[in-house]
Amino acid sequence: MSDREIRYSIDRRIRFLQFIVLLTVSLLVMSLFFFQVIKANEYVRLASQNRLRIIRMAPPRGTITDSKGAPLAVNVRTFSVNGYPVDLQKEGNIKLVSSILIRNGIPIDEEELKKLIEKQYSAPYRAITVASNLTFAQAAELITDKDFSEALFLTPVWKRTYPAGNFTAHVVGYVAEITKEELEAKKDSMYRGGDMIGKNGIEAWYDEDLQGLPGEEVIEVDARGRKLRDISYRPPRRGSDTVLTIDLAAQRYAAELIGNFRGAVVAMDVNDGSVKCLYSSPSYDPNPFTWGISNKEWAALTDHKERPMMNRAISGAYPPASTFKIITATSVLENKVVNTGTTVRCPGYFELGDRRFRCWQRAGHGSENVLKALRDSCDVYFYQTATWLGIDRLIKTAAKYGVGEKTGIDLIGEISGIIAGPQWKKERIKENWYGGDTVNYSIGQGYVLMTPIQLLRAYAAIANGGKLPRPRINSKTPPEFEKLDVSPEIIKIMQEGLLEVASTGTGRRASSFGVQIAGKTGTAQNAHGEDHAWFAGYAPIDKPRYAVVVIAEAGKGGGAVAGPIVGKMLNFLINGNKYVEPVPVKPKTE
Repeated sequence: MSDREIRYSIDRRIRFLQFIVLLTVSLLVMSLFFFQVIKANEYVRLASQNRLRIIRMAPPRGTITDSKGAPLAVNVRTFSVNGYPVDLQKEGNIKLVSSILIRNGIPIDEEELKKLIEKQYSAPYRAITVASNLTFAQAAELITDKDFSEALFLTPVWKRTYPAGNFTAHVVGYVAEITKEELEAKKDSMYRGGDMIGKNGIEAWYDEDLQGLPGEEVIEVDARGRKLRDISYRPPRRGSDTVLTIDLAAQRYAAELIGNFRGAVVAMDVNDGSVKCLYSSPSYDPNPFTWGISNKEWAALTDHKERPMMNRAISGAYPPASTFKIITATSVLENKVVNTGTTVRCPGYFELGDRRFRCWQRAGHGSENVLKALRDSCDVYFYQTATWLGIDRLIKTAAKYGVGEKTGIDLIGEISGIIAGPQWKKERIKENWYGGDTVNYSIGQGYVLMTPIQLLRAYAAIANGGKLPRPRINSKTPPEFEKLDVSPEIIKIMQEGLLEVASTGTGRRASSFGVQIAGKTGTAQNAHGEDHAWFAGYAPIDKPRYAVVVIAEAGKGGGAVAGPIVGKMLNFLINGNKYVEPVPVKPKTE
């Protein structure tokens, strides 16, 4: 190869190397431009996130108190013991931390500690909880341990507690950690994973008000995640306090009166709809939901027979039985099927076609008009007049009283009951409506179902002269009413009939506890056992203020079991004290 060819070959290689160098430099310059200029803000942000920690601070929830200031839901300060996995997993630290906890009364051995770390681990510098629910005294004792700060630190945490326990469980409800499904449903809200939210009762209905606004602390940390200095701080804002219309003393008394019966006791101010008592039996203690529930406690709560977590006052649907007769009486009067002078003979039974429907009084009541029929709770009178009336007009009147619709009470879980009727039966049961269905319906049996709160609202409307109040539990909620759309004359007849019931009729025993009341008994057939006992009443007679409804499942007789509970509760609400049985005076002996 000639010298010229050799130089040409060398020059070509040099130019190729120059091109490679130029290309490399160009790529480096372009990369620097991309990272330093185009992506500058993003990488500054990433660097800041690596250096900064944003700590979200949950706010204390607003307190819940009864109408007299008694605490029903409050917050207590507790402490959690936390640590970073990178520190906890260092050689010898598992044994050290376990010994620290054990000698300070927290029984967590090495194996359990390893499981806690493994379960919660997500990143070396993301703190995990080693122990929780420590009191101030326990926390103070723990931090004085000479080895504590080697791998652990304390975090203050607010915990919810319910001083009234089972007495107000169905009213107040409880809080628990938000679930993944709830978080997804509230994705545009302030909630975050790990937050405690209301699950039932007032805690759930007014959760956003009670929740407050979370605070935020931004701190600078070192390479090990340890705090160096504060950057910014926004304190959490406490949730709004809520005062209920409920009287805790009345709740306690209701629990005492209903005893071991499953059922409910509900009481309302008929003039403004404020609920003074709403007790469902059996009840439960909501505190374990916040502090940790055991398997035994959970098994008791999910008992299919007792169903303690079911709020029977708003979620229990029962045949209203004879308490429904005021609705039938209203309907036959307003539709002019009868008047107060119209009488029906009761021989103890009513025949419709080839069927015979019995009156509860087997011997019969003789000649009955509407007032006497209410007083004596004569089934035959209502069988006959409802047959004349027809189911369509009866259902129309029932709807006026709120049958088949929710009352609008500010609690989670209310149901609407069942107003039924021919169309309902055709759609649900695929059968026609028969005359016997109307007969049963007229005395609150068959396909009609009501909740205790619905029945309470209907009787409150009779007591106050024709206004259906919306039951309310939050004292800040303004009173709200619907017009009953029943003439004052007919309402007056209902008032007279209910007074007769509780004076000389089937409910007279309810008026023997310190106050004369007006009301109605009810004994509902129960396909699963003994009959359910109802009583609905109000007082004082001259100027009604309170209405009370009681349902005692398998209580057999409304007048014997539910009536005395209503009488005693009305005496308590009006006179402010429990009824005391008079002590019999022994006759003197010579």
